[in-house]
Amino acid sequence: MNVRSDTSANLFLQGAFVLTLAGLIIKIMSAAYRVPYQNIVGDIGFYIYQQVYPFYGIAIMLATTGFPVIISKLIIEFGDRENDTSIFSIVKISFLFLIAVCTLFFLCLYFGAEYISEIMGDTELAPLLKIISFSFLLLPFISIARGYFQGSDNMLPTALSQVTEQGIRVITILFFSYILIQNGYSLYEAGEGALFGSLTGGLAAAAVLSVFLARDKRRGSPFQTRKSSIHIKTIVKYLLINTMTICITSLMLIFIQLIDAMQLYSALRSNGIEMSAAKALKGIYDRGQPLIQIGTVAATSFSLSLVPLISYAKKNHEAYVIADKIKSSMKICTVVGTGAAAGLIMIMEPTNIMLYRDASGTKVLAVLSVSVIFTSYALTLSAILQGLSFTFFPAAAVLIGTSVKLGLNILLVPTMNTEGAAVATIAAYAVISLLNAYYLKMKGYMLISLMDLLKTAAAAGLMIAVLFLYMSVFDQYWADYDRLAAALGSLTGALTGAVIYLMAILKLSIFTKNELAAFPGGKKLEKFLK
Repeated sequence: MNVRSDTSANLFLQGAFVLTLAGLIIKIMSAAYRVPYQNIVGDIGFYIYQQVYPFYGIAIMLATTGFPVIISKLIIEFGDRENDTSIFSIVKISFLFLIAVCTLFFLCLYFGAEYISEIMGDTELAPLLKIISFSFLLLPFISIARGYFQGSDNMLPTALSQVTEQGIRVITILFFSYILIQNGYSLYEAGEGALFGSLTGGLAAAAVLSVFLARDKRRGSPFQTRKSSIHIKTIVKYLLINTMTICITSLMLIFIQLIDAMQLYSALRSNGIEMSAAKALKGIYDRGQPLIQIGTVAATSFSLSLVPLISYAKKNHEAYVIADKIKSSMKICTVVGTGAAAGLIMIMEPTNIMLYRDASGTKVLAVLSVSVIFTSYALTLSAILQGLSFTFFPAAAVLIGTSVKLGLNILLVPTMNTEGAAVATIAAYAVISLLNAYYLKMKGYMLISLMDLLKTAAAAGLMIAVLFLYMSVFDQYWADYDRLAAALGSLTGALTGAVIYLMAILKLSIFTKNELAAFPGGKKLEKFLK
C-alpha cells in the first residue's frame, strides 16, 4: 500500500513539474518572439497584432490551463481506473460539451468580427479576427486529449504538444510577417499572415496528441457500450461550474489585455489623436507586454513550481507542508517580482532602445513595469487557491479586477492617454492580488512576514540607488544611445543590479538554508548568508 502511494506521489509530482517546465518554456517563447516581430512590422504593425491577440489568447489559455485541467479533474474525481467505462463516458460527454462551447465561440467571433472591430475603432481588423476564430474549432480535440492524458498521470503528451504548438506558431508568425513585408504587402496583410500561426500551431499540437492517442492501449474503449456509473447530468454540471471558475481565473492576463484592445485605441481617437499616431501610441504601449511577461515568468516560475506540492499535500491532509510551501511561494514571488520590477524600471530606457530601436514610450513602459510585482502576486495566489481547491473566489477576484481596469481606463485615459491605461493595469492586478491574499489569510494561512517585506524593500532600495548611480555615469559616456550602446547599458545594468540585489537578499537572510537549497545552485549561495 505504501509503495503504491509513494509511486503515485512521484508520478503526480514528476508530471506536475513536467507541465511547469513546459509552461515556463512557452511563456519565454511567447514573450521573446514579440520583439523581432515588432522589429519587422514596426509600432503600427505591432498594434495591429496586439489588438486581436487577446482573442487568440483566450483559445490558447482554454486549451492549455482551462479545459484540460477541468477534464483531468473530472477523470481523477469520478473516473474508475479499474474500469475504463466511466473514464470514456467523461471523455465523450466532455467532448460534446466542448464542441458546443467552442462552436459558439467560433460563430460569435467569425460573424461578429465586423461588429467587434467597429467597437475597437478599426474595421480593418475584421479579417484578422475571422482567421483567429478558426482556432476555436481545433480546441475541443486538443483540450480533450490533453485532459485525458493528464487525468491518467501522463503529462508528457500535454507538455510536448504545448511546446510544439508554440514553436510552430512562433516560426510561422516571424516567417510570414517577414516575407509579406519584404514583398510589399500591407501591415494588415502581414498581421493576417502572422495570425495564420494560430492554425499551424494548433494543427501541430493536434498531430502530436494524435500520435500519443494512437499508441494509447485504451484507445478502443470510447466505443464500448457498457453503461457508465457516472450520470451525464453530473458531468455537465461539473463542466459548467468549473468553466465559470477555473477558465475565468486562467484568463486573467488575457482579460486585462482585452480591455485595452477593445477600448484604448478608440479612446485615444476620442481624445483627438490622429489615426496613425493613435495606432503608433497603442503599439508603443504594447511594447510593455513582453517585458512584463518576462518579469512575471522570472517571478512566478519558482513559486508556481511549489503549487503541485501544495495540491498534493492538501490531498493527503498535510497541513504543515501546505503552510510551509505557501510561505515559500509568497517569499519567492515577493523577492523575485520586486527585484524584476525595480530593476526593469531603472534600465528601461536602454532596454527599450535595445529591443525596439528607439526610446518611444519609455515613461509609460516604466509605469507598466510596476505591474510585474502585482501580476506575479495575482498569478501565484490564484494558483495556490486552486491548489487548495478554492476555485470560486479567484474567479470572482479576476472579474472584479477586470471591472476596475475598465472603469479606470474610462476615467484616466481621457486625461493621461496610455499612461492612464498603465495605471489602470497596475490597479487591476493590485486589486486581484489583495483580494486573493485577504481570502487566503481568512482561511488561516500565513503569507509573508512584515519583516521579510521590509527586508525585500531595503534590498530593492539599495539596488535602485546603485543602478541610479551606474546609469548616471553610463549616460555621461553614452549620452546619445545607439542600439549597441543601449544593449551594453541594459545588459551591464541588469547584471549589476542583479548582483547587488542578490547579495543584499542573502546578507539580510530573507531565505533560510533549506529554502535556498530548493533553488538551482542554491547550495553554493549559502556561504554568502549572514
